[in-house]
Order: sequence, then C-alpha cells, then structure tokens
Amino acid sequence: MLVISTVEKTGIGKEIGIEKGDKLIAFDGKEVVDVLDYLYYDTLNRFSITVEDKNGRVTTCEIEKDDDETLGLNFCDDGLNIRTCQNNCIFCFVAQMPKGMRKTLYVKDDDYRQSFLCGNFVTLTNLTDKDVERIIRLHLSPLYISVHTMNGELRKKMTKNRFADKINYYISTFAAHGIRMETQVVLVKGYNDGEELEYTARQLFKYYPQVETMAVVPCGITKYRDGLTKIDDVTAEYSKQVIDLVRKLNKEFGVNFILPADEFYFKSGIEVEPYEFYGGFNQIENGVGMTAKFEKELDDALCKRKYDKKFLAICGTSAYEFIKNSAEKVQNVCKGIDIHVVGAKNYFFGETVNCTGLLTGGDIYRAATKFGDDYDVLVLSHNTLKETEDVFLDGMTLVELSQKLKKPIRITDGSGESFFNAFTSDKVKEVNYE
Repeated sequence: MLVISTVEKTGIGKEIGIEKGDKLIAFDGKEVVDVLDYLYYDTLNRFSITVEDKNGRVTTCEIEKDDDETLGLNFCDDGLNIRTCQNNCIFCFVAQMPKGMRKTLYVKDDDYRQSFLCGNFVTLTNLTDKDVERIIRLHLSPLYISVHTMNGELRKKMTKNRFADKINYYISTFAAHGIRMETQVVLVKGYNDGEELEYTARQLFKYYPQVETMAVVPCGITKYRDGLTKIDDVTAEYSKQVIDLVRKLNKEFGVNFILPADEFYFKSGIEVEPYEFYGGFNQIENGVGMTAKFEKELDDALCKRKYDKKFLAICGTSAYEFIKNSAEKVQNVCKGIDIHVVGAKNYFFGETVNCTGLLTGGDIYRAATKFGDDYDVLVLSHNTLKETEDVFLDGMTLVELSQKLKKPIRITDGSGESFFNAFTSDKVKEVNYE
C-alpha cells in the first residue's frame, strides 16, 4: 500500500478522481508492496488500479493509456525500507569495521529491490516465493547477485546460512524468465578458489547470456578480525594463478565471461586487460575494468599545453604504480606541470586494506603532511567520499581536510578525462579552504 501525497494535474489519476491522501492498494489484483509496482504498471498501456479513498471506500478502475501518458501519482513514502542481510559470511566486511564510523556503514543490506535500482549485490538468501514471483512479474532486470560459489554446501558454510544452497534454483529460474544477471565471487583463499572457482564459472556459464558476467574480487581484510575466521591475504603468485585460470576459461568459453578485479593485476604485476576486454563495463563499480577505462580516457584527453602548478595526488597503495604512470603521461605532454603521487597507507583499517576507496580523511591528512607543503593543489578520487555527501569514512568532511591542510582540493569522478582535467583545467569539483 502507498499513500498518495500529490496528484499531478495532467495525469490520468486526476481524471479518474484520485486525491491526496488516498491509498493505492493493488494493480491487476496484485497487492502494492512499494513504488516499484507503480513504476512498472505506469509503463503499461492496460491494467487495473485499486484505490481506497479517505472514507475507506475501495474502487477498482480499468486503465487504458498511451505510452507517453502517466497516472501522475506521488507518494508519502516509497515503501523501500531496506531489507537486511541474514547471513554471517566469513568474509563480511561490515563485521570487520571499527566502531565510531557513519551509522549507515554498519547496515548490512541484502535487498533485491536495491539490487535492481542501485546495482547493489545481494545473496538472495532472504527471498520468499512471493519475492521470486514479483521479480519475474515486474521483470526486475538486471539483478546483481553475490554468488560466491555454486556449490550449495560450500555456500552454506561460507555464508553460515542454511538456505544459501538455493542459489542454483534462483539462477536457473530467473534465467528461464529472461532476467539478466551480473554475478560476483568474493574469492576467499582455500575456500571457493581453484577447482571450486572453476566449477562455479562453468555452472554459471550454462546460463549465459542471461548471466552476463561473473566478476572475481579479492576478499577485503582489515586489522579488525579478532574472533573471526582466519583468512589469508592474496599474494602476487596467488593473483597470477587467478588470472591464468580466468584466461584459460574465457578462452574455452569463447567470450570474456569472467572478469577479475583490477586488484589481482596490481598484486601480480600483470598489465590489466585491454579496454575491449571489459565490454560494457557492467562491473566497473566492483573495481573491474576501472584501470583500463581510466587509461583510455586519459589517453583521449591528453594534449600538449603549458602549465606551472604543483599537484599532490593521493591514492591507495595498490593503485600507486598505475596512478604514478598516469601522472607521468600528463607531465610528458603538458609541460610545466609538476605532479607528485603518494600511495597512502591505511592506518585506519590496517595495511592489508590498500584500495583508494577505503582511505579515510585521517589517512589522507597523514600522507599529505608527511609529504610536506611543496604543492599547490591536492587531487583525490571521488570514491574516497560518501556517494551523496562530501564526507570521508571516518566522518571528516572535505572542507575540514582542506582547512587542516590549508590547500585547495580537486575531486576527480574516476574517469581518465577527469583525472587529466584535475591538472589542466577547472572542469572538476574543487573545494577551497579559504
């Protein structure tokens, strides 16, 4: 049920007498759960709508409309209360975070609706039969699914959830109904790697192209793991083995179905795959293909000009060599630019956590002050900040960091073009302490 807040004057809802305060009960006799029901049916040409008015009178009306017409309804609440995770995964990152961070960082979401709307990865272990029916009926595609393994017993062990072995059923059911899926495997050394990883890849590839990709990402390990399952960090040799296996299977499949995270290439010292390997970059938010995309965009943006500013670019230690090489490219063609790149150690989570996106404001401040004062502008990637707010993981704001350093800060959007613009123009976001 959704309570209507406003009715647009030009919408069909106004024509049939729907008013503010009425309750949207059902479409085609199916109960309205949240705003996804409205968004789906509002795209259709024919359906029925059931509304309860302020006096408790229930009315059902048949709707016929053109493609460009809308019901024109807005709601007091979207009904999308986050469904939380029922697992206790041995590799859960939330379980190994320190206290005192933003409250939202401790929310373990596992909501199929957020998977469809925002690309969040979900395990599907909390689905009901009604959820499955609804996903199919509303055609919520694509879904982003944390598979981890197609071995049901192993999946139960890794997630510590007795319902986790239904993953084969969900994948096959959604594939049969045309739901596109992007999947991921969080690789835990000694558990779902090697032969198990090969088994998972082969099982998932049976459903290609409905299962479009399978990302393989390393398990994030912080220093806050007291009392948790012992997990070994990945090494250079281990990363090379993962890449070798992926290349072998992709060659056999005849398509780049398995996409390793860039982290494996950084660890092993192997150059990332070419830009074309990543297709539509469906898993870029998972740290897959970011380097190749960045590199191509930077190459496209490079041009010969003359500049005279000094910059300090700070990144995670895993991306240091790549960012350093990228900065050198800019310096080689843009005479007068002076760029220093620093790979900041993560003292907050521990030095085993080395990606840029998990650097805190305190870690960045520590790295910048250790470097010194001989620069004009600090350059950071947007993924160090909260998506909708200029705040770091430890609560320090971007303005506060700028004030503490007494330096302006430029924020890139993660693209190669934006990286180039951070040093050569004012076409990027800048915060100034003054």
